[in-house]
Amino acid sequence: MQNALFQRTPLLTGTDVAAKREEILSYFLTTFDRYEQLFELLASEEAYYVKPISLRHPLIFYLGHTATFFINKLVLAGLLSQRVNASFESTFAVGVDEMSWDDLDEVSDAWPTVVEVMDYRQQVRLVVSQLIESLPLALPVDWNHPWWTIVMGIEHERIHLETSSVLIRQHELINIKPHPAWGACQVSGTAPENQMVTIPAGVIRLGREKSETVYGWDNEYGLHEASVPAFAASRYLVSNGEFLDFVDDKGYTTDAYWDVEGLAWKQFSLAKHPTFWVRQGEAWDLRLLAELIAMPWNWPAEVNYHEAAAFCNWKKATTGLAVRLPTEDEWHRMYDFCAPATIAADHPASANIHLDHYASPCPVSEFAHGELFDVTGNVWQWTQTPIYPLEGFVVHPIYDDFTTPTFDGRHNLIKGGSWISCGNEAQAGARYAFRRHFFQHAGFRYVIADAPVVAAASNYETDRLLSEYAEFHYGDEHFGVTNFPKALADIAIRAMADKPAKKALDLGCATGRSTFELARHFDQVTGIDFSARFVGVCAQMAEQGVLRYTLTEEGQLVSYKTRRLAEMRLEETRNRVDFFQGDACNLKPVFSGYDLILAANLIDRLYSPVKFLSTVHERLNMGGILLIASPYTWLEEHTRREEWVGGFKKNGENFTTLDGLKEMLGGHFRLLQAPLDVPFVIRETRRKFQHSVSQVTLWERIA
Repeated sequence: MQNALFQRTPLLTGTDVAAKREEILSYFLTTFDRYEQLFELLASEEAYYVKPISLRHPLIFYLGHTATFFINKLVLAGLLSQRVNASFESTFAVGVDEMSWDDLDEVSDAWPTVVEVMDYRQQVRLVVSQLIESLPLALPVDWNHPWWTIVMGIEHERIHLETSSVLIRQHELINIKPHPAWGACQVSGTAPENQMVTIPAGVIRLGREKSETVYGWDNEYGLHEASVPAFAASRYLVSNGEFLDFVDDKGYTTDAYWDVEGLAWKQFSLAKHPTFWVRQGEAWDLRLLAELIAMPWNWPAEVNYHEAAAFCNWKKATTGLAVRLPTEDEWHRMYDFCAPATIAADHPASANIHLDHYASPCPVSEFAHGELFDVTGNVWQWTQTPIYPLEGFVVHPIYDDFTTPTFDGRHNLIKGGSWISCGNEAQAGARYAFRRHFFQHAGFRYVIADAPVVAAASNYETDRLLSEYAEFHYGDEHFGVTNFPKALADIAIRAMADKPAKKALDLGCATGRSTFELARHFDQVTGIDFSARFVGVCAQMAEQGVLRYTLTEEGQLVSYKTRRLAEMRLEETRNRVDFFQGDACNLKPVFSGYDLILAANLIDRLYSPVKFLSTVHERLNMGGILLIASPYTWLEEHTRREEWVGGFKKNGENFTTLDGLKEMLGGHFRLLQAPLDVPFVIRETRRKFQHSVSQVTLWERIA
């Protein structure tokens, strides 16, 4: 057990401003110190540069990343006017997203030294401390408050305290040394026999309100209510001993227990047992953070989602019962039913959480919460639920890609926290999700439930759609139809003639080809799209100049594509583009002063094209050009009928979209030339294509 409790996430309200300032300063410093202490587990400087796993950066990146996060976000929020080290704040800014297990890795090994990074962290420590001590503070602090960004940086570092500990645990032991601050539980024994506990039906309510006085991430805000039918839950988390039965019964070699995605992962990884299990002759050992110990059979089994789901399928097959992982709603019903005590500020939690007890899991029978054990703490618990936005979800403008990239159906929620979860992570309302093949300090409990699992809808693109658009922008031409994003950029550049060409905006940029093409002519081009995943592709292309994706050939058969900017003669444009997530109907004021705005196949997919068209002139310089391209495919699923620009009868006569554009834009623009018809082709499979025609109109701002 740690001698002193790790400080809890502070309440962001009160009347004593000086005391709250000191509390937040202490929260920052204790978090910063504890994170650096984690890296004291590394045995040598070389250990910082050897990747624990191929899908992530080496640990030197994570040592620098959390510090650069503070500076980048504080600059974005306008709280800092100067950077500490612009090079570091670029190098350490973006982590490797959770990729497929078989993704190729081309990340550069050109990293600063450990001394340089630690010196940088000390500079950041001083800058942030001085800011906390001097910045005006009015209470309460909510997510529109300037201080929200400061707390965001601290909570972000606490997240990485956990994720970096997982990477250290995946490091070879030769790279790790013991540390007194990271002592594991010393108690182990025989696994208890699991039993089922009836959880009665009830109503659950998820979601924070903006008026709450503790920090939360964007996906926690909103509302979700549901009636949860009665079900039975395992009293304990699945222990290593219970999971051994699955291993011994050929669970890893019986393909029928694994779904399609899980089977693909298993076949690629050649997994035969949990990743942290180590076979020593006839015995099993368990890899912990800094040591290898004899298998504690009564500790929770730590596995990824695929392994947990396969165990449940095995249990279902061998018992004939409807065994599966719980949903997020069912986890909350367990929490409400068992009502574990919240984490107090002045005494250890009644759960293995927040580093209050051990730097490892502990027996599954140690912490009782009503009729269940470990409802919270010990290890995270996988759920059946892919993360989705609650009703009323909005992104926070300072960290607009914290959650949205995970709304893809491939990231499942984990609940309850682990032994190292602290701050926001340790709260019941926390919503964290990981790719199903990734490892965290995570295990599971199972339920027996007749109710079917219904995945909540997410209004974001699938990977297949992203790949189709990547091919549409950067791929092959089909049926003699020229590349559409390039064709539009060429039309726009010709229309500019001798006009100023300093700034251009590619609005609805999708995967970004037109943005790069426009940068051949303009000094700076901004690409904006509503989809964070599309913007992520753009940013990757700008940073690396290369993009890889799979294309559907037929059924489950795919081909693999690699596209490079250099092959399109666009390599030199990478330094003249920026990409942002944004809503075309509600752009931030900073996006203005453009000489050209390109809106490609956008207006008939907006929820309010009227709002967009009536205000777009405000973002364009006098004499600037607006290029609108659209196939005018008006659908009520995208745009309410009363918002359509055209495509209907008006006063008994046909009223086209071109008529509507002339009517709505006429007060500020003049139509430069007759409309152009520009065809485009979107490939769906090897033998299925969409062939469409977009009408292009060019408008010059005159008022």
